[in-house]
Amino acid sequence: MSAARISVAEVRAALTDGGEVALIDLREFGQYGEGHPFFAVNIPFSRLEADAPRLMPRRSVRCILFDNADGIAGRGAEVMAAMGYSDLHILDGGAPGWAAAGHTLFKGVNLPSKTFGELVEHQFGTPLITAEELRAMQAAGRDMLVLDGRSAPEFTKMSIPGARSCPNAELGYRVPQMAAPGTPIVVNCAGRTRSIIGAETLRLAGWSGPVHALRNGTQGWRLAGYDLDHGMDAGNLPQVPPEGVAAAKIRAQELIDSYGIPVADLPEVGGWDADAHTTFRFDVRTPDEYCAGHAPGFASAPGGQLVQATDEKLAVRGARIVLSCDTGLRAATTAIWLMGMGHAVWLLQDGAMSEKAGPTPAAAPPDLKATITDATLLDASKGMDYRAGHIAGAAWANRAHLHRNRPDLTGPIVIVGRDAALINGVHQELISQGYTQIKTVVSGPQDWRAAGLEIVQTPNCPTEADCIDHLFFVHDRHDGNLDAARRYLEWETGLLAQLDADERAALSPLVPRA
Repeated sequence: MSAARISVAEVRAALTDGGEVALIDLREFGQYGEGHPFFAVNIPFSRLEADAPRLMPRRSVRCILFDNADGIAGRGAEVMAAMGYSDLHILDGGAPGWAAAGHTLFKGVNLPSKTFGELVEHQFGTPLITAEELRAMQAAGRDMLVLDGRSAPEFTKMSIPGARSCPNAELGYRVPQMAAPGTPIVVNCAGRTRSIIGAETLRLAGWSGPVHALRNGTQGWRLAGYDLDHGMDAGNLPQVPPEGVAAAKIRAQELIDSYGIPVADLPEVGGWDADAHTTFRFDVRTPDEYCAGHAPGFASAPGGQLVQATDEKLAVRGARIVLSCDTGLRAATTAIWLMGMGHAVWLLQDGAMSEKAGPTPAAAPPDLKATITDATLLDASKGMDYRAGHIAGAAWANRAHLHRNRPDLTGPIVIVGRDAALINGVHQELISQGYTQIKTVVSGPQDWRAAGLEIVQTPNCPTEADCIDHLFFVHDRHDGNLDAARRYLEWETGLLAQLDADERAALSPLVPRA
């Protein structure tokens, strides 16, 4: 099956006609981050088989693919057709054609979420506090609580001195166990979005004290000349007692009523026509709670991260989203933000948390030395990981590069790397080119050292031009480059001004019904 060509004008019409559509950027992550249409979702060609089913579960959904006008979209369409996708289109001219038609290619990632955060601040007048003001309050010993609304690993990487970790969706549920009623709270993230959304989530949940977002987050803290903590343990979130659970359920119902959030039970959701509707089912609680038990068929997507990076969890505009949690509060606050971003959202009602999830046991790697002896060795790791350390003699392999520049390889081939999806992409591309003697070994530096293999670093290989899977745009803003932090914050605050009428119309923060 060949994919139909589609013009820029037809793509723009498809994005606003009310039907389900997935606008997919098949370029590598770095290329995507340097400029893409506002509603495009990145599924790199190098990870296509792994990511497409997760982000586009309905194989009959309308998919519009594009590339750098370099043939990747055509090859990607072949792969997707073989996977069962039946409604495939290719954007004429790719990303360059979009720009040539006079439309913006936006830099950065998670654009709808970050732009929505800026809009929320503008519409609701989110109270902000500067790093200098917060530092003065801390120095004065003010009774207050600083909460970091990012994920626990991000908190551990860097945090405001004195802050505690509490991911955004957990704020309204956990804060009553962390502070006395009326306590002033400051919510921070690394930049702006989760500070703003976190503060407004606390206000939604009815926190009785003053709530502020830290202006520009940890980057603003560093730009003010203050040091961050590194390596802090995020700790465990406080347990919620029965009276707190009851209060959360009451507040959840108030939000459902006030904001008109639809609810559905498992039989109703199961009865939706899977051939006509794409349905995403997300459990917005913590990963630990999810593993302990969740509603059947639901995937883990902690609510704060789901709002922050919706395009990493779903690629279909117009799809149905069903959110699950135990009390309804975390699902309700998450739903309010997703609905404001233009998504159709339901809350799961009375879903039994009967499924359990545990870690998948890792397969023992084979004898690496014996496996790679007398073989052509390829490393399918990300380009920057390859730079940092790879087996001596291993050549870097990126699937997109392999397609555009077909290699001439001899003898048996062994593909190693840290990511099974990237390894599989390289494997599939080599198979399509006629290679048959291929072995794959998911492994990393720790495994290579244990096997007694020499590991080398190549700081300039792959070159920056070849390293298309890495976004160099202000990539070191969290590593001491204050100029990069300034440029990033300027980019974030400038997003609203770049929107056209259609892009702006898709975002509309919800307000309570009268």
